[in-house]
Amino acid sequence: MDAIKKLFAAKLLEIKAVKLQPSDPFTWASGWKSPIYTDNRKTLGFTDVRSFVKLELCHAIQEHFPEAEAVAGVATGAIAQGALVADELGLPYAYVRPKPKDHGMGNQVEGELQQGAKVIVVEDLISTGGSSLKAVAALRAYGVEVIGMVASFTYGFPVAEEAFREAGVKLVTLSDYNAVVEQAAATGYIKPEEIEVLKEWRKSPSTWRQ
Repeated sequence: MDAIKKLFAAKLLEIKAVKLQPSDPFTWASGWKSPIYTDNRKTLGFTDVRSFVKLELCHAIQEHFPEAEAVAGVATGAIAQGALVADELGLPYAYVRPKPKDHGMGNQVEGELQQGAKVIVVEDLISTGGSSLKAVAALRAYGVEVIGMVASFTYGFPVAEEAFREAGVKLVTLSDYNAVVEQAAATGYIKPEEIEVLKEWRKSPSTWRQ
């Protein structure tokens, strides 16, 4: 998996799905200042990368969650990825909205999953883990058994790792923050002195440069 992490990190940097700007940080929707910005939906626009993500997520599921009977994607970023994975594996598919619709049937889980089915959740990005685990809670309330989650990328925040432990959800990711920083340093994408800035942000992202 370490080789996959490095390879996928290189692909994300190449297509600018991940951008590193230690000297000119981004502002996230949460208000956090960050030297990194991630948009894994960009992978959908590159056929080779899209196929890579699909197949590697499938491999992760087959290795870690072979008992999976259905797939659920987390809206909106992982709707397409989840559908691609479910199609490749030949499994039923549904996706989970952030909250129930305020019209029609009021669904939060869109699609059809059998009650009690063993479901693997597909996510594109893990930051604090809050939205991902809300999807898990919605699926459990729907009546299925969530056996784990696979995701394209994680920042690896301790708060997220703790949240997944408390929720009893095993998480497997294709790549992570450390792999991106290592790859960026190895290719000259970032300067040696910027590595420390990236490490400092990783320690306390919510208070960095506030």
